[in-house]
Amino acid sequence: MKLATWNVNSLTVRLPQVLDWLMTNQVDVLVLQELKMTDDKFPLQAFQQIGYEGHCFGQKTYNGVALLSRSPATEVVRNIPGFADDMARVISADVNGVRVIGGYFPNGQEPGSDKFEYKRNWLKGLRNWVREELAKNPRLVLMGDYNITFDDADVWDPVGLKDTIHCTEEERYHLRALIALGLNDAYRLFPQTPKSYSWWDYRDFGFRRNRGLRIDHILISDALKPLATSCLIDRTPRKNERPSDHAPVMLELLQP
Repeated sequence: MKLATWNVNSLTVRLPQVLDWLMTNQVDVLVLQELKMTDDKFPLQAFQQIGYEGHCFGQKTYNGVALLSRSPATEVVRNIPGFADDMARVISADVNGVRVIGGYFPNGQEPGSDKFEYKRNWLKGLRNWVREELAKNPRLVLMGDYNITFDDADVWDPVGLKDTIHCTEEERYHLRALIALGLNDAYRLFPQTPKSYSWWDYRDFGFRRNRGLRIDHILISDALKPLATSCLIDRTPRKNERPSDHAPVMLELLQP
């Protein structure tokens, strides 16, 4: 079973790239972030034509998430139950015996800002809900654009970016708190090349100079950990013309 996450930074712009990538990689589940479109604009038919069903939770101009799967997705839930939010950030469903949660975590702008406070509260709401979900669904995957690095190994310039957004101790605390629920960073279950990132700024030749951050993560439950066989970042789409600033992250599991 192959699962992947990708912040496409506008599905309107990147749809042909997403379709090409799916036809090449044939993943079973793909969660998308930053659709930047309303539900009525979601190109469901285009995905159906290549063998995927889709569920979306869109928002005009900003945010928006989707879950694509080759098998039927059931028990679809949008956003975090019990957490009041007018942003389209989370979509979850059961696919082939696995509870899949796709999330677009708030950016937070900068420490001390109103948006950082929203991020803090959102992360608390997510953690409370994921705890409940794990109790009901031991086979769980939480993946998406987290907008948080785990530690300095995820940062191209850990000294210069220390305590800036994505790299603050408070954000990392919330990431570790998710791990403490019984989740695992799938990427680090396997040997990886140093300085491997999933996001690069468009400015200053960030990708060419590999000035990036690893902020797109796949966390898997303890029950799925023994089934994981690989996890990697696919840098290839970042080389496209007019690419997303994020690269897909892919996980492969033995079929539960």
